[in-house]
Amino acid sequence: MRNHLVVSSVTLVTAFAGLALISLPLSAQVAPGQAVPTRSAIPRQSDGKPDFTGVWAGPGFTHKVGRGDTDTPSVTNFDPKLWAPFKPGAEAKFLQPINGDTMHDDPTAFCLPDAHPREVLAPYSTQIIQMPGQMVFLYEYMHFFRVVPTDGRAHEKDIELTFEGDPVAKWDGDTLIIDTVGLKSWPLDAFTNKVVRYHSDKLHTIETIKYTDPMTASYEITIDDPEIFTKPWSQMFGMKLHPTWKMLEQVCEENNRCENGKCSASDVQKKSK
Repeated sequence: MRNHLVVSSVTLVTAFAGLALISLPLSAQVAPGQAVPTRSAIPRQSDGKPDFTGVWAGPGFTHKVGRGDTDTPSVTNFDPKLWAPFKPGAEAKFLQPINGDTMHDDPTAFCLPDAHPREVLAPYSTQIIQMPGQMVFLYEYMHFFRVVPTDGRAHEKDIELTFEGDPVAKWDGDTLIIDTVGLKSWPLDAFTNKVVRYHSDKLHTIETIKYTDPMTASYEITIDDPEIFTKPWSQMFGMKLHPTWKMLEQVCEENNRCENGKCSASDVQKKSK
């Protein structure tokens, strides 16, 4: 069980074809009055690496776990206080004024992807499926996924620009390091107060994930956009494992009440008037 945030675009999660989902040892539903399942040690796979398999509340949650394994969603954006200085003339490229064109101001209103790294900050759950040499991230928001090889391979030389980019990963002890390039120029986060923050197609991100206790992980992302900033900068977030959560199916294209930013009231909202 969890609290949900109502946003302009209704979303979904897709079943990832071709993969047998790994059953989670803590996936039982919590009965009324029953304590939320926990564990005393960080799980590990057969190769000794930490096992992040499970459903997580990422940076878009407060991580204040309530009764029934609830968590409170909170729209999260990147903190301007942490940004590196802009390159000459780059601030105008990054901070683009809202102009009334929804495709520019927030493409997700047309059910287009929020894309990496914005989706990492979304107040929706993420399921991680880990196996030797590979990790799959299933995002409840917008039903997207990333398949991340963890064998330390390099990026391919000829990369087509996409919403998710080309992620590759390696291990540094118990820390997973994900390196992503090949991203389309797109809004960096969900900030839409007078301006939209657009990264360039040269954006390079580095994500590091590490357990801080058996139910919690740190998540740090480094933003390296050589067309916008003079140097890379980083921001630290957290992740909380929710053993009773189940990914929900949410379809943006179905019952989209805010297409093109023009919203209509839901049935619940109509009845409350």
